[in-house]
Amino acid sequence: MHKVILSTAYLPPISWLAAAIQSKAVEIEFFETYPKQTYRNRCIIAVSGGILNLTVPVIRADGNHTITGNVGIDNSTKWQQLHWRSIVTAYSKAPYFLYYRDLFEPLYHKPFTKLIDLNREILSIVFKSLNISNLHIALSKQYEFTPVYPDLRNSFHPKKRLIKEEDTHSERYIQVFEEINGFIPDLSCIDLLFNLGPDAAAYLARVKPIPGE
Repeated sequence: MHKVILSTAYLPPISWLAAAIQSKAVEIEFFETYPKQTYRNRCIIAVSGGILNLTVPVIRADGNHTITGNVGIDNSTKWQQLHWRSIVTAYSKAPYFLYYRDLFEPLYHKPFTKLIDLNREILSIVFKSLNISNLHIALSKQYEFTPVYPDLRNSFHPKKRLIKEEDTHSERYIQVFEEINGFIPDLSCIDLLFNLGPDAAAYLARVKPIPGE
């Protein structure tokens, strides 16, 4: 794909990231009306008991009419402390956790007021970790109802993870709690990064993120 439009995402799933890096340019949607219960403010990681949703608490100043670019973060809770503690618990024994820890941990001590700013900084760190520097990423300048390039803004959702274990294009990799949970596909990109390290970029290049494409 030459260019793709995606929603913003918090520690995005593997399928989302694969779609991004397999494109030459990515546009992140800014002007959509913010939908609830999506990857825009949550991610899924694997823990000893199965999967765990980590959700960034948000503030929608204009209620149901708030655009994604204006969604704030509710810092009255200790969500950063909770998220980082959960990530450490989940991945401290992963082969490459210590290798990347110093890149990700500062995010959980830095104050953010807008969700889209947090997600953009996360994405920058993820791409740095993957040694990807030639991908152009920009925020949308207006809402396009019928983009001329692939519109994947609503293609990725926690309730319909696209990479399934039974899919032939879902390539397994060793996960920390695989002996307990079995292999869990399409988790947050940090699951792939902490477990595969430098091989994560090659894995993402091989993933077929959208069935039938």
